[in-house]
Amino acid sequence: MTMTVKPVSKLSKAVVGAALAATGVGPLLADFLVPRSANQHLHNPNWPPHAKFHNAQYIAMGMLSGGYGLRVLLRRGGDQRAQLHTAATIAAVPWLGMFGALLFPGTAASDPEFEDTEPKVLGMHPQLALALALLAGVSGAVTAERVRSRRV
Repeated sequence: MTMTVKPVSKLSKAVVGAALAATGVGPLLADFLVPRSANQHLHNPNWPPHAKFHNAQYIAMGMLSGGYGLRVLLRRGGDQRAQLHTAATIAAVPWLGMFGALLFPGTAASDPEFEDTEPKVLGMHPQLALALALLAGVSGAVTAERVRSRRV
């Protein structure tokens, strides 16, 4: 008896791909290119050079992990489901890291100088809301694929 493996759904791939694209270009846009948010990050004159170094490191890591995750996701051949799961994990790590960063002493999602003018999404910093949305999407895509794979 031969078992047929169902291909991964295009929707699941698209959701994980969108999260990887956001991982790859989001930090570059938000922390360096878009003036409103970049002024709170790399262009903030109040930030010391070492803090800017770590922000630039995060931007570079985002581009590298987003690009690598897309390469894994879009690879032809091999176990497509395993590739989806690996790509989803790569996509989730930096966004989960935002919440982990809040556990360290002296950290905050926003600098005090911007706290009063920073818009909130569902009562939280916009990047944390985005992180939750992307994590929910990636989790949903992986869960949907697990359910699909169990159907006969």
